[in-house]
Order: sequence, then structure tokens, then C-alpha cells
Amino acid sequence: MILTVRETKVILDSDLAMLYGVETKTLNRAVKRNLARFPQSFMFQLQREEFANLKCQIGTSSSYGGKRKLPYVFTEHGALMAANVLSSPKAVKMSVALIEAFVRLRQELTSTRELARRRAEIEKTVMTHDRALGKLFEVIKPLLMPPPELPKKKIGFHP
Repeated sequence: MILTVRETKVILDSDLAMLYGVETKTLNRAVKRNLARFPQSFMFQLQREEFANLKCQIGTSSSYGGKRKLPYVFTEHGALMAANVLSSPKAVKMSVALIEAFVRLRQELTSTRELARRRAEIEKTVMTHDRALGKLFEVIKPLLMPPPELPKKKIGFHP
């Protein structure tokens, strides 16, 4: 049900209404009564070209039973706001579920950031140890070499 329009992930008003258990006109009416809650980044109406393109992609009916008005589309924030302005039991449940999903996502992001910070710390420590081991090896390397051979004394009389 999620589509990409204007490089934004959106859901059609009819699909959102179905998810919330209300008619599309009921959803749109509730939205229009609360327009201040729906800035352009939450919801926008499709243009004719966009709608024609979507009709080709999703097979929307163009006969008498089809859409007569250009549909609205909602971003994830708009979908959440729509759940807040509707009063159907299903919309309330969806609103709670969306909020819980966002909270879990934020917790995951926080733990991911913490893991990234810890990994960077470990990498820094390992790099410090690598440098120290390199210096230590340079000092020890001459000691690991076999001792130079001492010149042998010649046997006999040497003037």
C-alpha cells in the first residue's frame, strides 16, 4: 500500500481509510476539519499526471465507480495524525501501534548509536595498542637476531 510519489513514501487516502476502518469520505472530512494539523509534509493532493501514473501502476478503476476527485496521500506522519483525528476504535488502535513502533525504532537507533560509539572506542584502543606493539617490536627485533660471530683467533705464531 505504500507508494513513492515526489520521492516521498506515501499511502493513498482510500488505503488509509480501509486500514482505519472508515470510509474514504469520512477520513477526508475529518482531515479537512483539522487542516491545521496537516501541513504539506504530512499530506498532499495528487496532481492529474501523478494520479494517471498511479492508475496505470495499481489498476484503479476509471469507469463510473472509480475516483472522481484527485486523491490525497499521507506520509507516515500524516497517517499518524489522521489516526488522531479519527475516532473509530480501529484508528485509535492503529495510532497506539504506530506510536509504539516509533518508540521501538527510536530505542533501536539509540542502541545502534551506542554500539557504534563503543566500536569506535575499541578501534581507537586497538590502534593505540598496535602502535605500542610496533614500537616494542622495533626495540626487541635487534635482540632476536643471532649474535654476530666473533673473529676466530688464528692458531700459531703471529708477528
